[in-house]
Amino acid sequence: MTHLTWLLVALPAAGAAILLLGGRRTDRWGHLLGCLTALASFGVGVALLNDMLGRHGDARSINATLFSWVPVGGFQVDFGLQVDQLSICFVLLITGVGSLIHIYSVGYMAEDPDRRRFFAYLNLFLAAMLLLVVADNYLVLYFGWEGVGLASYLLIGFWYHKPTAATAAKKAFVMNRVGDAGLALAIFAIFANFGTLNYSAVFGLAAGANHAALTAIGLLLLSGACAKSAQVPLQAWLGDAMEGPTPVSALIHAATMVTAGVYLIVRSNPLYSLSPDARLGVIIVGTVTLLFGAIIGCAKDDIKRALAASTMSQIGYMVLAAGLGPAGYAFAILHLLTHGFFKAGLFLGSGSIIHAMHDEQDMRHYGGLRKALPITFATFGLGYLAIIGVPPFAGYFSKDAIIEAALGTGGVTGYVLGGAALVGAGITAFYMTRVMLMTFFGEKRWAADAHPHEAPASMAWPMIILAFGSVFAGGLLGFGGTLQHWLEPVTTFEESSHAGPKWVVSAVAVGVVAIGFLIALWRYLGRTVPETAPADVSVLTVAARRDLYGDAFNEEVFMRPGAQLTHTLVEFDDKGVDGSVNALADLVSRTSQWLRGFQTGFARNYALSMLAGAALVAVAILAVQLWT
Repeated sequence: MTHLTWLLVALPAAGAAILLLGGRRTDRWGHLLGCLTALASFGVGVALLNDMLGRHGDARSINATLFSWVPVGGFQVDFGLQVDQLSICFVLLITGVGSLIHIYSVGYMAEDPDRRRFFAYLNLFLAAMLLLVVADNYLVLYFGWEGVGLASYLLIGFWYHKPTAATAAKKAFVMNRVGDAGLALAIFAIFANFGTLNYSAVFGLAAGANHAALTAIGLLLLSGACAKSAQVPLQAWLGDAMEGPTPVSALIHAATMVTAGVYLIVRSNPLYSLSPDARLGVIIVGTVTLLFGAIIGCAKDDIKRALAASTMSQIGYMVLAAGLGPAGYAFAILHLLTHGFFKAGLFLGSGSIIHAMHDEQDMRHYGGLRKALPITFATFGLGYLAIIGVPPFAGYFSKDAIIEAALGTGGVTGYVLGGAALVGAGITAFYMTRVMLMTFFGEKRWAADAHPHEAPASMAWPMIILAFGSVFAGGLLGFGGTLQHWLEPVTTFEESSHAGPKWVVSAVAVGVVAIGFLIALWRYLGRTVPETAPADVSVLTVAARRDLYGDAFNEEVFMRPGAQLTHTLVEFDDKGVDGSVNALADLVSRTSQWLRGFQTGFARNYALSMLAGAALVAVAILAVQLWT
């Protein structure tokens, strides 16, 4: 199976190359090729998993070196791939959910004249993300990391004729470059401290590394994760990314881009396990973001932006779990996998709604859609039950495990972290119930020309399959510690000992979810929903509508000072550097003008000046002789 590993990346990469280079000649069948390459890559992933299941422990890791990439003196980096217990989880998620999104896109993008280009970008996205997760060293990971950034830019700005889409793509690209700079510095620091970038070699040497160096590396890696996974303070791009086609939103939020940061932290778990300070940074980021995103989601009327805020919050849960160390790494991945199913289903469901409502995304113009869109209502509803953590749906197993692990840290810290996770669960239940009620219940608030209809089969079947994952994935992966045992050779696992009985934690979590659900029912069920958002609202609602002033903060703290610094540097360049150069040029010019006055063109003048010069020389010689 080692010889098949490269096909994981090569198949979607080849599909992207053919569709991009083939041009209009591939328009008729390009979407089919895009789907086939994604499905074929999924088939390779299943074959690799089957091969791994026949082995035990450390022998399950499949390594392949394709070629020597950077052979420069002491800097030796191979282009190597590694499929182990951790990476195979991502491989199956990326290719499995990614293939369903490809199939869904056949119907969703059927009328788009650039559908072939869209599928090329989808294939490129899959290839880059797969390379990121199967790399066996940080440099190859960085190559895939940048490929993901490029693909996201192309897909978010796919409808570049819309100024909002073009702006959103640039915003995502620029904000991710900030995090990428941190990741690049982390890679430099890793090589400087360990002399290698290979995972196994770095992790083997980590125990002997300087604590300050490990902390710096961990925080720099975290900065890269914050940007890719839309965590505070680099989260502001995620909501605007909804300007891309809905399948892009599903791919970014469920299977690819935002999961990359969680993967980076968990993959680097030997470094974080040795640095409590770096883990503390991870915990703070995750805890703040899970509340940050949940609060924002409460005030969004655009259905996709509400789901985007929920992604920010759910990734916050994963980052929090990863910061808990061996007690939380496996739970971070468990929630990532269950989230991949229910969030993809929710986004594809929102796409079905938007498709049926003629591109209307404002939930205030929905209402009563459960009868018009029964399949979408059922699949979206199952995803809703999963994300809020209702037992026995997928999110119940993964989110409750994170809450329990947070409480299990013990002391005041445990109460703070566990309390924040519980509050986030309650808010999640509130805003997701709000989405359900405003979309599928109540009076019809459609435009006069709207005739909502169910999605075609190519869109419906992916939603149905993902709905099954929303129901069963948590139980299959979480019950009995299945995933923990699978990942233990890579991430290690420690049972939390400070939390109370599991049934008590579970009961409290379900109770908090019920409270959020009931508040949403009281607030929205049976009440008239105005066509436009009311202006007379609380200060918190205003702040949530403005994404808790994330953009304003970036503008005041970074953009304006940066612009002023740039202006100052330009002024210094214009008046200092260019001014000194221009002054010298002016001096040369004036001197030249003055000397030009001696060039009369008359021989008598030149003869006279020669005579004067000779006289001066003679006088000088005579003076020297008299002096000596």
